[in-house]
Amino acid sequence: MIGRSGNPTLNDETFEKSRHYNGQETMTIGGTVNKSFMLLALLIGAAVISWAMFFNGYDVFPYMIGGAIGGLILALIISFKPTAAPYLAPIYAILEGLLLGALSANYESLYYGITLQAALLTMCVFMGMLLAYKTGLIKASEGFKRGVIAATAGIALVYLLSFVLRLFGMTVPYLHDSTPIGIGISIVIVIIAALNFVLDFNFIEEGAKQGAPKYMEWYGSFGLLVTLVWLYIEIIRLLAKLANRD
Repeated sequence: MIGRSGNPTLNDETFEKSRHYNGQETMTIGGTVNKSFMLLALLIGAAVISWAMFFNGYDVFPYMIGGAIGGLILALIISFKPTAAPYLAPIYAILEGLLLGALSANYESLYYGITLQAALLTMCVFMGMLLAYKTGLIKASEGFKRGVIAATAGIALVYLLSFVLRLFGMTVPYLHDSTPIGIGISIVIVIIAALNFVLDFNFIEEGAKQGAPKYMEWYGSFGLLVTLVWLYIEIIRLLAKLANRD
């Protein structure tokens, strides 16, 4: 069976659909890595712009909201139509960069140094999960995949419930609190987000082995970026909770 990912953009059906498209070139791990760096560079560039605008007195709230909504729309389109990934993934990276830059600047204005800490921790977690996967310390077994997918889906439902409740002036208990329980919840979410990398690595590796079309490199790198953005946001939220207790 093809590797299954808890990342909603990477799932079992993706390669099945891609087989309907014939191409001379096939997906490679190296190609996916290169495209991942391209998307990351676009994200960082856009983040620097919205970050600089915030500290120069500009209102970056529209960029934050536009990046979040636009990124979500593009993510859904790419998820349902992987062939669009080469064209839409770079735009998605830019939109997410605008979101993260504005969001990070807001946190930085409240907690000095938090952005650098979050960025470094995110990169360390990513490299740690990659090492754990490559050395076989963590294996993407079917049971492992099912567990991570279920946990990820549960978190998504909780966040959806939180969004709906906020429309009515209510919140999910402890989810946004700086209490020990709230911090514990954030730690669990960070762990689940990190474990998604293992499933993503496995998905990309299987795609390369099975000779998926070349455009799937963009799709795979897009999926990794989705997980990376999620992990960074969860880490900076966790750090803010911890700082708020000092």
